[in-house]
Amino acid sequence: MTAAVYHIPVMLTQCIEGLAIDPNGIYVDLTFGGGGHSRAILKQLEGGHLYGFDQDEDAMANVPDDSRFTFVQANFRDLKKYLRLYGVRQVDGILADLGISSHQIDVPGRGFSTRFQGELDMRMNQSASLSAKEVLNTYDEGKLHRILGMYGEVKNAKTLAQAIVSERNQSPFSSTEGFTAFLKKFAPRGKEFKYFAQVFQALRIEVNDEMSALEEMLLAAVEVLKPEGRLVVMSYHSLEDRLVKNLIQKGKFHGELEKDFYGNPIRPLEPISRGAVVADAEEIETNPRARSAKLRIAKKVKL
Repeated sequence: MTAAVYHIPVMLTQCIEGLAIDPNGIYVDLTFGGGGHSRAILKQLEGGHLYGFDQDEDAMANVPDDSRFTFVQANFRDLKKYLRLYGVRQVDGILADLGISSHQIDVPGRGFSTRFQGELDMRMNQSASLSAKEVLNTYDEGKLHRILGMYGEVKNAKTLAQAIVSERNQSPFSSTEGFTAFLKKFAPRGKEFKYFAQVFQALRIEVNDEMSALEEMLLAAVEVLKPEGRLVVMSYHSLEDRLVKNLIQKGKFHGELEKDFYGNPIRPLEPISRGAVVADAEEIETNPRARSAKLRIAKKVKL
């Protein structure tokens, strides 16, 4: 499978420009996937080096044969640990294209999509233990209510959680097809597919511990960036974007911006982009995934 088929990068030009690449610098692509961003970075490197992270073993098929590139099969929350294994303490730029790749959605057996019949899996790391099937069949009502409401912003999360527990006692959930058929009873008329997407998003985030992993990655990124080094992060839903935005603008995930004695903001990053960068109408038409994308660019504050 070609990288282009595997995943079409969103706002590729804006991402690469945001990195402000030094040809001899060290860069990290935290979401390697189909390798589209990595190949664009490599085109601009001379004596520099690029590290590509991806926890999904399927991504290994797209690794370029290039001595300037090192593939790391790991969750990006372990960014700092793995860079140190390679003797890297500081880097010039870090790119993260969050969410799920087109390839993961399009493989029925992975269970990420409502369009295909497949097992309720949703693991980005295929050797991880927790699957969507286990979440649906073992989590108590309160926990299901919490993840559906918080991660999926499902309006009738409590009702749905109660129904899931009742249904599984009769017949455990096992397939995406069976689960979506069950969900139809609770979806607003005419908005079924949006509702399915919200529920599937909530399960995927829980299965992959995405919010905690993102927080850990962002804090590690701040540590390993050189002064003036660039952080480029693209998110696809408000939960992710809020964490990225708050860290850049306020220096922390929650609470208000603090200032020093002289009134200067206390934060490790400084925004480069004014607000979030979004895709233009032309790109959205050719790549619908770009519709919900928000790109934020920042640089490490020079002390």
